[in-house]
Amino acid sequence: MRILKDLFRDYRFFVSLSVLVIIVVMAILSNFSPYDPTLWNVVPRDTKPSAEHWLGTDSNGQDIFWQATFAVRNSLIISLIASLVSRAIAIMVGMIAGYKGGTTDRVLMFAGDSLLVIPIFLIMVMLAMMVREFMNLVVLGLMLSFFGWAWDARLIRSIILSLRERDFTKTALLSGTGTVKLVLKEYIPFATPLIFSTLINNIAWAIGLEMTLAILGLVNLNIPTLGTMLNWALFYQSILLGRWWWILTPVVLSLCLFVALYWMSVSISEYLDPRTRIQRVGAQ
Repeated sequence: MRILKDLFRDYRFFVSLSVLVIIVVMAILSNFSPYDPTLWNVVPRDTKPSAEHWLGTDSNGQDIFWQATFAVRNSLIISLIASLVSRAIAIMVGMIAGYKGGTTDRVLMFAGDSLLVIPIFLIMVMLAMMVREFMNLVVLGLMLSFFGWAWDARLIRSIILSLRERDFTKTALLSGTGTVKLVLKEYIPFATPLIFSTLINNIAWAIGLEMTLAILGLVNLNIPTLGTMLNWALFYQSILLGRWWWILTPVVLSLCLFVALYWMSVSISEYLDPRTRIQRVGAQ
């Protein structure tokens, strides 16, 4: 309760949490949709927002509001798969490389640096074209996770390298503390702010890259996501035809997601940072 009370003092956390709650509620509402998101022409086409269709309908004959609930849900699923798997890889690689050092460090960092220097977007486009027939939420999420861990692993490694040289590490080792216990008890608290911020940032990165691939038509367009909603809106030239309710729905939802995730990342990182915490205690 004390943690939440302190966090809610930051308007960025309060606003971002409120926006994310609304978006999550939208995702949950998809389970109560009266329409199948994969079927076309279930409602009149190209109607304006009304009491019956809150955000109007599109040229595929689908209700835009209910499509948006499925799109938000699927985009969140993809981003969560990508971010959680990539965080697990980044934490494991970063901590092992930083703590072990030597040959282990060089091999792991060579693998990570290789992913940093190659043109990831072009590789993603080629992979998406190769597996397009088998593309689903899990496949896309895992594909994104494979390219999302390298930079964060290097950041975690830098923290572990610094902590390994501190006096408390030598004291813990001399007292017989095991490696696993040392990492979990002493190192994780220092790395937690970075892990949280990179997790949230990676969610935003995954959503943005999924939208880019969808706009290019490299994903399964029958699966509603924020990206595929934009793809269909652009395909039917909704901007030129003045169907603003169609194009603005995924755009506004995406912008709200990106801003909310960024503000939450900054707010939580500042709260969990030990240096910031010491300043708060001193100010009190």
